[in-house]
Amino acid sequence: MAATIRSLRIGGREFHWGARTYVMGIVNVTPDSFSGDGITDLQAAVSQARQMEQDGADLIDIGGESTRPETWAGSGLSAEEELARVMPVLERAVASVTVPISIDTYKAAVAERAVAAGAAMVNDVWGLRRDPQMADTVARAGVAVVLMHNKPAGGYRDLIGEIAADLRQSAELGRAAGIPEDRIIVDPGIGFGKSREENLEIIKRLPELRRLGFPLLVGPSRKSFIGKTLDLPADERLEGTAAAIALSIAGGADIVRVHDVKSMVRVARMADAIVHP
Repeated sequence: MAATIRSLRIGGREFHWGARTYVMGIVNVTPDSFSGDGITDLQAAVSQARQMEQDGADLIDIGGESTRPETWAGSGLSAEEELARVMPVLERAVASVTVPISIDTYKAAVAERAVAAGAAMVNDVWGLRRDPQMADTVARAGVAVVLMHNKPAGGYRDLIGEIAADLRQSAELGRAAGIPEDRIIVDPGIGFGKSREENLEIIKRLPELRRLGFPLLVGPSRKSFIGKTLDLPADERLEGTAAAIALSIAGGADIVRVHDVKSMVRVARMADAIVHP
């Protein structure tokens, strides 16, 4: 178990874990986002990032590859295709907002270019396991990294135990490459290779994942488990997301990754008033 990490400087800003919940806004530069919010216009994407900052986002996460199952069933985007999508937006966003920018990618080549352009965090949905160069790339860059749990095959016998073990292995990959322990954030990967019931169980049992000792990022926003529970499409899952966010904060989430920043900042502040008075 890692020693409990108290704070982290990301892009010139200090994040004090346990003091309050930080909100990460999602900018999807994709034509096929599962949540229906993908943007392919440069100015619209940059304007969205600016609006998220005004609405209270503490970080902006920019991604160019959809994580919907039907997209990942194929070969995925090449690094060149992903760079063509994200770099114009990222470069403009870095110059347009003051909050730290995160790059949502599992490709080392994309992460390297993004960090060189000003990204202060890498959000890897494969937890350093997909691209063998990613751990070294992040270590050399000296930025923070989010290690997400991802097991598309599913088939859990001990859901939380297996997630915790896999996250420990991802963290060890990072440490072995030279990533300082205090730059690692973990994410249980809600919606990735998990059933509706398993996603609900993760939120219910988040305190058990706190025992890993790393800051915890949770991203339930608009996910299909909410749609299945409430029988609603992605663009009508605001209230379900709010409930999941509030309970994630009660369970110990340090960062919540959301599409609807203005509403979820309010949810986070209200939850913080109860959890972190």
